Amino acid sequence: MAEFADVLVPLNGEGTRATVLRWCKNVGDTVAKDEPLVELETDKVTVEIAAPAAGTLVEILKQVDAEVNPDEVLARLRTGGEAAPAHESSLPAAHVPGPSPPAAVCDSNQPLSPAVRHLLQEHALAAADIKGTGRDGRITAQDVTRHVAAQAAAAAATPAQISAARSERIAHTAIRRRVAEHMVRSLTDAPHVTTLFEADLTRVLAHRARHAADYQSRGARLTLTAYFVGACAGALRAHRDVNATFHADALELHADANIGVGTALGDKGLIVPVIHRAQELSLFGVAQRLGQLVAAARAGKLSPAEVRGGTFTISNHGVGGSLLAAPIVINQPQVAILGVGKVERRVCAVELDGVEAIAVRSMCYLTLTIDHRALDAFQANSFLSMVVAALERWPIEET
Repeated sequence: MAEFADVLVPLNGEGTRATVLRWCKNVGDTVAKDEPLVELETDKVTVEIAAPAAGTLVEILKQVDAEVNPDEVLARLRTGGEAAPAHESSLPAAHVPGPSPPAAVCDSNQPLSPAVRHLLQEHALAAADIKGTGRDGRITAQDVTRHVAAQAAAAAATPAQISAARSERIAHTAIRRRVAEHMVRSLTDAPHVTTLFEADLTRVLAHRARHAADYQSRGARLTLTAYFVGACAGALRAHRDVNATFHADALELHADANIGVGTALGDKGLIVPVIHRAQELSLFGVAQRLGQLVAAARAGKLSPAEVRGGTFTISNHGVGGSLLAAPIVINQPQVAILGVGKVERRVCAVELDGVEAIAVRSMCYLTLTIDHRALDAFQANSFLSMVVAALERWPIEET
């Protein structure tokens, strides 16, 4: 007798909804256990769902672009008895889907990441048409975007008659929709208040100039963001009310400083990978982990665990040239977010050996946006003062 197995949306600790991105198989196809079957996209990562057993795909319950919740049934496999053609299935005909995206994208002979498969499908490209520059000739997301840009440039070079200006509608991705919902909910639920400080990064930059080459030789790129993570990790231990989650009946204080770092994905949106237990890491450990997470985010290879459990977030908007951004929307249910502006050389009044003087220093603006239900200005200012002090007193030599 035939037996069936359900393909389920995986559970997660945050109850995150997802959208069906694409099916790698069609109804009637034979699948092996653990073979990629469907891809889901959340506001954080693309998740590949494997077949729970070997068999035949006989029913798809959730079509492409359908929103799904944890533990919902996506499809069913026939796992026992003789495999019957899809049209002979006793399952309701209403569940038989229309045409699915070509399975060839997922079944390429090359190992393709979810992000690459997404781009290939989005632009109707075949993997064979693109030369990979990754390890062992693997195609990267950058290879696909370069190929698309080259095609666009070639098309622009061809004379065309355009009678009038045209507008264009581009459907939101699942990530963009989820981010939009999250931002609106955060601003609606929480009263945002921002405090602004200025930080002198002269000592931080001196330390970086002295040690960056050594870090690089040991496999870690020493960015300024690593220093901000380190300074915040120390301040969060002293100010646990900032390292917290807001609940209607209580403020939950966390022992671990799980610091998320906002990472831009171009026009695809924003993702926040998390450095877990940052308070236990050295500056080298922070720099190494940060580099790994940012690379994985931009290649579409973050795991669900790497974007969960954040207790505090840093938005380094200064990397794009921004001096100040306020308010930066809080990554709820967290209660605060740090904004880091562009570092600039400025003329400042300083005290040298007890004497006032004019000097050129490397300065940047830091903002802390708080949920005013959970925190007051005094707490925000105390926390940010400690972050600034850590940065301005950073030891130039390694300790």
